[in-house]
Amino acid sequence: MIKKIIVTGGNGRFAQELRKIKTRYKFIFRNKKKLNILSTKSISKNIAKFKPDCILHLAGLSRPMSIHDKMINKSIDLNIVGTSNLVKICNEKKLKIIFFSTSYVYPGKKGNYKETDPVLPWNNYGWSKLGAECVVQMYKNSLIVRACMTEKPFLHKFAFSNVKSNFIFHDEFAKLFIKIINKKGVINIGGKQRTIYHFAKQHNKNIKKIKSTGQMPKKMDMSLVKFKNLIR
Repeated sequence: MIKKIIVTGGNGRFAQELRKIKTRYKFIFRNKKKLNILSTKSISKNIAKFKPDCILHLAGLSRPMSIHDKMINKSIDLNIVGTSNLVKICNEKKLKIIFFSTSYVYPGKKGNYKETDPVLPWNNYGWSKLGAECVVQMYKNSLIVRACMTEKPFLHKFAFSNVKSNFIFHDEFAKLFIKIINKKGVINIGGKQRTIYHFAKQHNKNIKKIKSTGQMPKKMDMSLVKFKNLIR
């Protein structure tokens, strides 16, 4: 049973919300200065110091999406190489790893994607996360969370009315995540399946509609049946 968890990317947006959750787990939040995922020495030093049961891997490169096209090496290093370093050391130390992936690994063409459906990322960010997933999948003492979440309040003045997803705010997501920490495998987690516009409008009545003309696939929503069954 997991009790003590080292969290990489401890200053990130989701980590800030996770800090607020009251739980029986002891989270040890480490920023990139205290735990450098590109340094196996740094990773090993943290494990020796804190003796965790698990690593929750939140560190990596996300926005802006264009950075994964403009700075491919950085994307590869932070999202794939860094994850590989953590998995190899978790394997050596017999520690569980929880990796936060993304709904962007799905093609976005049919929607309602199950965890067992074929994956085919539609942008470089998705590819970088899928690359990391491949490494984590090789280590069976692991959990991959395919997440769909965003900051509160919604950052943009416009929202796609023809793109369906599972957006949910970080604070709500954190409460759901806590329920499956001890699970393994791949689990989709997000909010209700609906358009991004309908999600945003629920919290901002002044949000404006915009149509995706190729910026995002139109059917990005995931099935949450597995998650719901696990928490019953």
